[in-house]
This record gives sequence, structure tokens and C-alpha cells, in this order.
Amino acid sequence: MKPSQKHAQLIKSTATELGFDFCGIAKAEFLEEEAPRLEEWLNRNYQGKMAYLANHFDKRLDPTKLVPGAKTVVSLIYNYYPEQRLPENQQDIKLAKYAYGEDYHQVIKEKLKTFLERLRKDIGEIEGRVFVDSAPVMERQWAQKSGLGWIGKNSLLLNRQMGSFFFLAELIIDLEVEVDLPLAKDYCGTCTACLDACPTDAIVQPGVVDGSRCISYLTIELKDAIPTEFNGQLENWAFGCDICQDVCPWNRFSRPHQEPAFNPHPELKEFSHRDWQEITEETFQKVFKKSAVKRTKFAGLKRNLQFITSNKP
Repeated sequence: MKPSQKHAQLIKSTATELGFDFCGIAKAEFLEEEAPRLEEWLNRNYQGKMAYLANHFDKRLDPTKLVPGAKTVVSLIYNYYPEQRLPENQQDIKLAKYAYGEDYHQVIKEKLKTFLERLRKDIGEIEGRVFVDSAPVMERQWAQKSGLGWIGKNSLLLNRQMGSFFFLAELIIDLEVEVDLPLAKDYCGTCTACLDACPTDAIVQPGVVDGSRCISYLTIELKDAIPTEFNGQLENWAFGCDICQDVCPWNRFSRPHQEPAFNPHPELKEFSHRDWQEITEETFQKVFKKSAVKRTKFAGLKRNLQFITSNKP
């Protein structure tokens, strides 16, 4: 067996041991097909006020600019689908499912550090970096390139075995590893469920999302007042949004995660509409102490709740 094949086996078995659901391997090279798409997306200002997305254009497309001498991109899938969903009736305040428990950045980054340490222990000195949605890495494109799924009409990576309720993470390393075949087929077919369901018409064409219209952007990334054109369109989402995933037929294959850190804070399970409306900073700091919800800060959450309440359809 060639060293590159041995390395691939070791990487995949380590991924399984660390709780990752899928692991795919691709050659670290310039993403030529993505360059014009990314350029057009930015030119149309679909990034809204997320100015950082226009930075590091070259780094987004070329992993060797992030890790000099990089030869391989390892893409990983980590499930976050909850065993029990928080209430999502018409009158309930809603949180994106990925934000139920502890902040995924911390949880997964620790696993990735362990991953790299184990590879160094078994193989020797490896130069590399780990990424969880926190650097200019086109994670969905790398996941597709390594055979983990295809990019759906809602621009998210879809996996035939588990839908899309998962996090993506990467290791970019200077190790020669046998690569997987990219997934060339798109299994969305003629389905337009996500396009039809998006209340703000953020999915402008299959696979292209105008980020500045997405409820996740409006409730998390946007620091200014939410534009009045979205009055009555947030459908009670106070942090993030799962609409395009909830309606996706592939998510009937979602199964509960096995990560205790992603379970909701006990108090959050009991939150009523009134609890949300009367939330104090003290409660916010206690319930969301380790949560991704802290990203919007207390003032941001209050802004979202006020917008939802005062702008009923």
C-alpha cells in the first residue's frame, strides 16, 4: 500500500473515532471554477455589510496561501440535528438549531486540534491548520470536491445520508494523501421547495443566495437596524433561520446528534413567548453563556425580538 493510501486510511479512521460523520479528501489547489462565481457574487453585493467576505479573495480560492506547501484539504462533517426541537409553532420565537447548545466553533476546534496532534504522532511532522467557519475557506466547495455531497439550491451542502443539518470543518495540511472523487451529480432535481419557502426571497437563483436578504444575516451579521422592507417576513426567527433546511426533502434523513455540548440549556427548553420578550441581560448571559447566540449580543437579540413583535404579518 502506498504511503498516500495509508495516510488516507489513518485520516478517515481518526475522523470516525473523533465523532465526525463523514470525511472527504481533496487535492489542495486553486479553485478555478469558483473564482468567477465568487467575483460575480461580490460584485452584486450579495455579501451585504459582511465586508470581511470581500477580503482575502486569493486566500479563499487557494489553500496554499493559507498553508504554504499545502497538498491536501480534509473536509469533515459533524452532525448537529437535535433529538428534540425547541417549539417552532407560529407564535413561538425561534432559534436556528445549530445555536441550541454550545458554540460549535469551540467544540469542533478542540476536536480538530486533537486530530492534527494524532496525525503528527502517527506520521511525524506535518504542517497544517484547522478551520471551522472562521477563515477564508470555501468549505462547501471543498466538501463537494472531496465527495461529501453537492451544493443545493439553497447554496448549502447536501449529503444523501443525512441532509444538511451539520457543520463543516477542514484540515489543510502539507501531507500527500490519496484523494476522493468529487460528487459530480446534483440530486435536487426539479425540487424548488427551498426557493418557494424563503419569506425574504433570498435565494435569487438555484445555488445563489443574496446574503443581504437572508434572515440569518438580518438577525446575526447585520449590526444596523433591520430594514423596514422585511416587516412581517422574519417569521419569528430571533437568531438565524432554518426554513430552507426544514423544507428540504433530503432532511428527512437527519438523525439526532451524539454531542452532549449541543444540547440546549435546561432553561431554554422552557422559554415561553413572554420569557423571550422579558429577557434580561442577566438571563441572556446565563442561558447563552457558551452559545453562538452571544455573537449577536444582548442588544442585537433585543433588536430582533422587538422587530418580530412590532412587525407582525
